[in-house]
Amino acid sequence: MTHNAADIKVNMMNTKLSGTVAIVTGASSGIGRATARVLAELGASVAVVARRRERLDELVADIEGQGGTAIAVAADITDRVQAEAAVAKVVETFGRLDILINNAGLMLLGHVVDTEAEEWERMISVNQLGLLYMTKASLPHLLVAASDDVRGVADIVNISSIAGRQAWPNFAAYNMTKFGVNGFTEALRQEVTQKQVRVGVLEPGAVATELVSQNNQKIQDELAASDAAAIPVTLQPEDIAESIAYMVTRHPRSSIAELWAMPTSQA
Repeated sequence: MTHNAADIKVNMMNTKLSGTVAIVTGASSGIGRATARVLAELGASVAVVARRRERLDELVADIEGQGGTAIAVAADITDRVQAEAAVAKVVETFGRLDILINNAGLMLLGHVVDTEAEEWERMISVNQLGLLYMTKASLPHLLVAASDDVRGVADIVNISSIAGRQAWPNFAAYNMTKFGVNGFTEALRQEVTQKQVRVGVLEPGAVATELVSQNNQKIQDELAASDAAAIPVTLQPEDIAESIAYMVTRHPRSSIAELWAMPTSQA
């Protein structure tokens, strides 16, 4: 069988993460789902983590149908015990852990005076506590992977938001969670990067995902009437997945600490 130059190029691309194991949280839809597919295409064995088991099973079947390797881990990462068990299952199944993508997120918007405190608690649990629990459980395994000769490096990528850089009315609590993600990421980066665990934050602008639909109709209507509606072409989940792939496939000497990904049409 002969191969043309394009075939050879694709095959080379698909071996960049060969031998590695990745966890992607919030993998049942949007950015997480797209990221799991891309990492599998690059050769990683991927553990997809979320609460919606049926969607995870569909994603695993899709990845395996394309020749990749994946497992579904149904878990609520806001529960520390479940988060720890999810990481343990991945390491037990694949024997190692090289990449953690903390993607799971919740965006519940509204005026501070009108918002139910329970909505803040839900966002803090997903956006911050879930990220903390998954990171703490994963770090010992990532440090081991960083010291071996598979790649000589391991990766954590935390998905934040432009809302981690800029604040707006109605976004107060969401802003707080994402500013916090940025601060945690930078502090952790300084703790472990010299041990070859790269830690980076990715801050997307407007992306076509389910985030807005998690809000009540009143908030969705307000957003539709705001400047956000003036963005004619938002990013797609695949755009962010490509950015994540870029961060985790750099040479071990190169670490991307922060990546700000915006739609071309978003100011």
